[in-house]
Amino acid sequence: MQPARRRAIFRRLQAANPRPATELLYSSPFELLVAVMLSAHTTDRSVNAATRKLFAVANTPQAIAALGVDGVRPYLKSVGLYNMKSKNLIGIARQLVAQHAGEVPSDRAALEALPGVGRKTANIILNTVFGEATIGVDTHIFRVANRTGLAPGKTPLAVEEALLATTPPAYLKDAHHWLLLHGRYVCLARKPLCPRCIIADLCEYPHKTPPAPPPRRVGPRRAAAKTRRRASKS
Repeated sequence: MQPARRRAIFRRLQAANPRPATELLYSSPFELLVAVMLSAHTTDRSVNAATRKLFAVANTPQAIAALGVDGVRPYLKSVGLYNMKSKNLIGIARQLVAQHAGEVPSDRAALEALPGVGRKTANIILNTVFGEATIGVDTHIFRVANRTGLAPGKTPLAVEEALLATTPPAYLKDAHHWLLLHGRYVCLARKPLCPRCIIADLCEYPHKTPPAPPPRRVGPRRAAAKTRRRASKS
């Protein structure tokens, strides 16, 4: 993709959403870390439903650790893989208390050393909490990057590296949220909503969804005939 086209794509995404943000509900770095960890293979809506109840009871590493696995499990039943995530959550809380004075660390190695935290989650925390120009490539971003031609790649890491190398610096800080939201609401997996896409003319995807055909017009004679038929049946 030519640099001018790439800049135009991000310019439009920025104009449509100047201050993009995660749809996960949180009020502290720890709450966001928990929510992102729980969001794997789960919708943000399900995560928010779970954390809304959990955080009302415990929203610090110390309080979560005190609940234990059996204590947090009931709150996470709306979340996929909740048994494993319950164990990871307690592991995260205990490790933060033991190794980081209860604070979320600001470096990748320490984040990825936490239970259930991989590169994608670490990138999201580094970007959203600490303002680093990183991109956590999830399924939505992977799809958008490959479809549009922004950053084709066979793996999430390849897409991440391509996006970091080619995204104009002015747009890199918010690129993660723009691409994720675009994939979630417009560039859908099964049938992308190309007719309503604001970057459709810049996108290099060759199999765009065509506009819906216009409704068939009914001539006056046919309309009158239908009216008579309805009248005769009543």
